[in-house]
Amino acid sequence: MHQDEGFPVSRRGVIAGGVASATLVAAPAVQAQTQGTAQAAPPTMPVTLKVNGRTTKINVDTRTTLLDALRENLKLTGTKKGCDHGQCGACTVIVEGRRINSCLTLAVMHEGEEITTIEGLGTPEKLHAMQAAFVKHDGYQCGYCTPGQICSAVATLGEIKAGIPSHVTGDISAQPTVTTDELRERMSGNICRCGAYANIIDAIHDVAGTERTA
Repeated sequence: MHQDEGFPVSRRGVIAGGVASATLVAAPAVQAQTQGTAQAAPPTMPVTLKVNGRTTKINVDTRTTLLDALRENLKLTGTKKGCDHGQCGACTVIVEGRRINSCLTLAVMHEGEEITTIEGLGTPEKLHAMQAAFVKHDGYQCGYCTPGQICSAVATLGEIKAGIPSHVTGDISAQPTVTTDELRERMSGNICRCGAYANIIDAIHDVAGTERTA
């Protein structure tokens, strides 16, 4: 580029100068925005959870899932975080008698509701019947999915007893029965990477007092 003696600046110099000027102008605004973001605290609110017969009041970020509240705030780590997308069932707990994926619901949505986790079903000294059946029938291998499997199995028998039909119930106006097809369908949302499905079904049949039908 030809440089005039009265204006001895190259094209590269003009571009560099423009960038530097724009940076100086934008820096204060960016800094102010960053500081504002850093100072903004996440919204929190108190929530009273009734877990395993014990009432506890905690203060949580309104975006906190029930799963994280159980594990991080209440230290009930029996409930596992698997996929964190509601696809594996490892985080299954029982709320007001119905099983749910605790990773898909917010803690603040369960104010005052009765919540049961694996820790509330039984203890090593006094196992729940379903826990004992899983031991008897070797219904687990690595054990990671087991808390969710057991909570789901307990709720499954409760659903059948309450007359709630599933997708494989032949007559939805009749009382569903504990068949192997019913159990497979109802437990299909709980994934076992080790593949202990047959033993899990045997354990549930044992607690229900029924026989495998297929």
